[in-house]
Amino acid sequence: MKLLRREKTVSLDDRLAALARAADLADGRLDAEAVAAARSVISRAGVRASLSVDHTAVALAGATGSGKSSLFNLLSGTSLATVGVTRPTTSTAQAALWEGTGAGPLLDWLEIPRRHELLDASGQAAQGPWHGNGEEPRPGIGRSAGASGSGTNERADGTAGVPFASGGPASVAAVRPSDASGQPSGVSGQASDVSVQPSGVSGQPSGVSGQVPGMDGEAAGLVLLDLPDHDSIEPSHRLEVDRLVELVDLLVWVLDPQKYADAAVHDRYLRPLARHRGVMVVVLNQIDRLSPAAAERCLKDLRRLLDEDGLTGVPVVGVSTRTGAGVPELRSLLTSRVADRRSWSARLAADAGMAADALLQASGIAPGETPPDVASRPDGLARPLREALSQAAGVPVVVEAVAKSHRHRSIAATGWPPTRWIRRLRPDPLRRLRLDAGSRSAGKSGASGEPSEPGGVVGRTSIPVATVVQRSRMDTAIREAAGAAASGLPAPWAAAVRQAARSHGDELEDGLDKAVATTSLGVSRRPLWWRVAGLAQWLVLATMLAGGIWLLALVALDYLRLPQLYMPTVGELPWPTTLLIGGVLLGLLIALLSRVAAWLGGRRRARRAAKALRSSVDKVGRELVLDPVAEELTRYQHFTEAVAVAGDGARR
Repeated sequence: MKLLRREKTVSLDDRLAALARAADLADGRLDAEAVAAARSVISRAGVRASLSVDHTAVALAGATGSGKSSLFNLLSGTSLATVGVTRPTTSTAQAALWEGTGAGPLLDWLEIPRRHELLDASGQAAQGPWHGNGEEPRPGIGRSAGASGSGTNERADGTAGVPFASGGPASVAAVRPSDASGQPSGVSGQASDVSVQPSGVSGQPSGVSGQVPGMDGEAAGLVLLDLPDHDSIEPSHRLEVDRLVELVDLLVWVLDPQKYADAAVHDRYLRPLARHRGVMVVVLNQIDRLSPAAAERCLKDLRRLLDEDGLTGVPVVGVSTRTGAGVPELRSLLTSRVADRRSWSARLAADAGMAADALLQASGIAPGETPPDVASRPDGLARPLREALSQAAGVPVVVEAVAKSHRHRSIAATGWPPTRWIRRLRPDPLRRLRLDAGSRSAGKSGASGEPSEPGGVVGRTSIPVATVVQRSRMDTAIREAAGAAASGLPAPWAAAVRQAARSHGDELEDGLDKAVATTSLGVSRRPLWWRVAGLAQWLVLATMLAGGIWLLALVALDYLRLPQLYMPTVGELPWPTTLLIGGVLLGLLIALLSRVAAWLGGRRRARRAAKALRSSVDKVGRELVLDPVAEELTRYQHFTEAVAVAGDGARR
């Protein structure tokens, strides 16, 4: 039975860590904006996680005339937001808080200047008093710290926060509780020119009193924001909406029957935020203007448009701020999200997924596409590259020189002694290339072909420089190796692989020459048969000389007419003649056999030298070409793994 491994859910911290790894790996390879956006998400997530997780920032966003300010007033049970027909009405974002203790740093981070904590009918903060300075708020009166306040916020840990903007005295307004229908009853009066200092735990906003019908239970921790119009004629308003849409925990898009299909909201916000379907609610306001059948058709058509935008599953609620229709459902939905205390983490997870998608898009990887396996690619590229580098490094020249040098030294050691000195007058082929194997092998390199002293200075050889054809073949081999390694990769990563293959091009020629210069060619050891053959040559020479001297002695006796000595013979040939002629012939025979042995030994040593040289060249090719390629491929593989974790939130 085949066992299937279950996908393991990854925590938010792990997803953000994976996104950070992906951004670091993509740095310098992908579009700088996508990398910067990913790092911005990581930074933003770190700040949001350090703020209050018991509060949920819910933003009401919409177009001009959609009724989001009226909905804000209805949900908060106040008349905080100005409602009108002029364009635009909402100029700055403002916040209404339910039990806002500890929400000050969060609002500082969101840069919300107008903050209002809602009070119940008894004058207490909704779902718990907010004692910013240790004083009890007066019944029916809330305190509003707005842009006109001055002072400096202080975070819960004692560190300084964002200072209030100074600009004049703040106002304190008393607001009657809303009526039973949820409509705010308005402002009962206003005290002007009353300076409001920041509360003792600075940064804690105060608010405007007012009952909150239907939201007194699980709404504790709700921070409701009324945003400017996203289609405002004022550019600063649109920029403010764009900024807060990136920061808030839960987005409530307020649409109306006239513009619910407007491309401005779908193309600019809804479709790009498809990853954020879990932290989004869509409200179709003003359904009281339609008949029940028309309202149902509008809701179905809106559902269809959202599905096309990738927002399948996003709640769609039809409401009317005039009749209160649908408001209980919306309140219930918001209170459940606030009570869950997970919107902030879901928002950050969606941000991480969106940033991961942007990195994938910058990489040219389609969503859901399986990246190619690149782990073993460099292993199959070594052989063709090694052949081209060997030609450029002059390995064939050195191999031929090894064979010739072996024959040269063999003849010098085993040749006929009277003619050896002639061979010694000829230069050694390896020394002509400045590859004196005897001295180098004894002190500079070991059997592995590497210098025994890492810090030793290795001089250049006299190997002929690579020809234009050899250089061209080497460049072609590098390009082909890079092309094979980058096959199937997205364009940015393929370009990075090709760049990595050429990153050490300036070091390649010197590296190859050094590799050849420090490789042990195995020609320093003198074979034992050289000594035997050399000794035999000397013995044969001695025999020949003995025969010659003997013959000279006989000639001298005959010249002086002295009595002839006894002359031993070999058959009919006198011994002196036999020794002389036999010595000459035997010496030539030994020399001839030594040449044959030297030729065979030279071939054998040439093969060994070729193997050692190709190994050294292969090492240089790996260090300067294939290893950078392998590192880039490994980087790509780690990038795809990190992006998968950051984007999907699951690993197998």
